[in-house]
Formats: sequence, C-alpha cells, structure tokens
Amino acid sequence: MKILFVHQNFPGQFLHLAPALAARGHEVVALTDEDNRRPSPVRTLRYRKPPAVAGDGIGRHYGEMAERGLAVARAARQLGESGFVPDIVFGHSGWGEPLFLREVWPAARQLAYAEFCYRGAGLDVGFDPEFQSGDLGARIGAVARRTHLVQGLVDADAAVTPTAWQRASYPEILQGRIRVIHDGIDTETVCPDPTARLVLPDGVELAPGDEVVSFVSRNLEPYRGLHIFLRALPEVLAARPGARVVVIGGEERGYGPLPAEGGSWKARFLDELDGRLDLSRVHFLGKVPYATYLALLRVSRAHAYLTYPFVLSWSLLEAMSAGAPVIASRTPPVEEVIADGRNGRLVDFFDVAGWSGALIDALRSPETMATLREEARRTMVERYDLKRLCLPALLRFVESGGA
Repeated sequence: MKILFVHQNFPGQFLHLAPALAARGHEVVALTDEDNRRPSPVRTLRYRKPPAVAGDGIGRHYGEMAERGLAVARAARQLGESGFVPDIVFGHSGWGEPLFLREVWPAARQLAYAEFCYRGAGLDVGFDPEFQSGDLGARIGAVARRTHLVQGLVDADAAVTPTAWQRASYPEILQGRIRVIHDGIDTETVCPDPTARLVLPDGVELAPGDEVVSFVSRNLEPYRGLHIFLRALPEVLAARPGARVVVIGGEERGYGPLPAEGGSWKARFLDELDGRLDLSRVHFLGKVPYATYLALLRVSRAHAYLTYPFVLSWSLLEAMSAGAPVIASRTPPVEEVIADGRNGRLVDFFDVAGWSGALIDALRSPETMATLREEARRTMVERYDLKRLCLPALLRFVESGGA
C-alpha cells in the first residue's frame, strides 16, 4: 500500500511505526512542517507554514488550525499531482493538519492519532488554581480549542490513542471509534543497567546505588508539577545530606503559558526558594541527548513524576522500564499505569510535605522500593512492550485501515 503520515513534528509518535511499515514493503511518505528539522526514517516532504491568524477572539484557535489544514491540503494536492495517491492517510489531529485531506483523497482511508481532547472542566482546566482559572471564560476557551479535534475525529474512518484515559477525554459519542494502543516502550533498550554512569557538569560521577533524585519533563512547567517538586526539595536535601537532585528539561513554553511577568518557570520558582535550596546539589541539565537521559533513569534512586490530568509522558513509562523507583502524582492518567504500593508510590499532586516524605523514604530505604521497581519493569514488559505488543497492534491497525 501507499501510506502517508502527517505530523508537524514528524516522526513524533510515528517514530517506530513508519519505518516498520516501510520494512514490510509499503511505500511510506511523511508530510511535515517546513520548520521541522528532526531526522526522518522515511521519505519526507514539507508544507509551507501558514501565516498567523490575526485577532484574539474565541475563534482564533480554530482559525489557526484550519489555516494549517489548508496548507497541508494544498501540499497534498501537489503530492497527488506528482503521482503519489495514498491508500492510507494517518494524521495527528492535534494541529488541524488532516482536517481537509478527505477532500483531496476521498477514496483513502483516513486514520487519526487522537491524543487528547480539551474539556471545560474535569481535566486540566482549573486543576491548579494557583496558575489556572476555572471561570466561565477559561471553560469556554477550552471547549473552543477542541473544535478541530472533534471535527477531525468525525471525519476519520478510525482513530487510535495511547491510553484509556486519553480516549475518555473525548465526547462519549465519539469514543467508540477510538482504539487504545500505546506507542510502545522499547523495553530491550530501556532497561536497568548496573554499570550505568552519569557525569554531572561539576565532574561528579553518579552510579546506581547513589542517592539520586531525578525529575524529567520536556519543558519545566506547572503542568508537570515543577513547582510542587522544587518546593519539596529543601526538606529532602536537609534530611539526606548526601543526596543529589538532577533535573532534565527545557525552559521554553510547554503545554501551558510562560509566567505572565516574563522569564521561565524554573527562574520563577528558584527565586521563590532563594536561600532554601542548596544549588550545589541541584543540577539542571536542560535538554540532553537521549543517552544522558537514559543514564539518569538508570542511576536514579527516586524518580519524581507529576502531571495535571493531561497526556501521560513517555518519560514515566521509560523510568519504570529502566528500573527507576517511581513516586508519581495521584492523578487519573497516572493511576491507569501505577497502583500505589504495587509498582510505584502515589502522592497527592499538591501535597508538598507528602512529596518530601516519599522522596526521603525512597532515598533512606532503597530496599523497600526494590519490589516496586521489579513490578514496574514487569508492567512495562507485559503491557507496553514495543516490539512484542504495541508495534504489532499498530501495524494491524494501519494495514487494516483501522478496521
């Protein structure tokens, strides 16, 4: 078959799927944003990024998504004129790119990657009153942001999402057309390694068994609990004088906005904690190569993961696969994976003292976390393994046209 992937940051969630389909003899092409410079495992074409939509009214977000969908449709028409007419179109619905592709290729099976659907209440909006408003305006804004997501799902022949909780974010009337298949964790690569070493910028070398607290987020922000984590650290560092804290993540805009007063969330919270954190033992590495990230997970004695009710991070699952003892927030997307006391520890998202205590306990008594680490690894192998479970299921999904 001829299969087209559409994703503004390709390969994104299709990192393993696209080349696996090509290896099975299909002609696989990707269409992505002209600014995307990520390496691609398949032949990739680029569409021209649409201009910004003027104004700040309630319909602006849909306008931006529709303009991107229009840009993709124009590029798709040119692709078709060059001789590539796909049997399958598989697009991420998050940025509006697949909105009009049925008009270009009405005979192709249209598949959607349905990652998350916004809602006025009950998910991320209003969850954290310190940084979010749950008022009428915020709720209406969230509902307006899902217009293109619902339209994209209505027009798709079938859709897939990584977790049951993410499927449940969509209106109930649409959930029946969404399959739950996780992208998959490469448990052969992401595995415990007693020989792992992480060298910090100050030259200190960390190894499994050291008192290492780890925290990972693509961007450091409240959506992933940076404020709660940093506020818990003074007590942790005081109780465990040999502990080191290693934080990976950028300081750009993430899922939520940057501070209204400017700067980054990292700077904002470090200012708040000025004088209370021993920064000689808290190491911010920024964005790092994958090997560095994996080394951190392997040497960690306590891995903290927090999230609003939002998309679950790959980093949580990879931490579990790597054998890191995980302390995570008791929020619904996490509870789909972690059972408290069985394969990890759960702490209320906002309970700063509870976070301090849980991290101290993990550092003080690593033997108590050993069974949890083993069970976490088993959970990844038995439920989320890339090669044995998830990738074969995704291949069946695509090759069957979502049937």
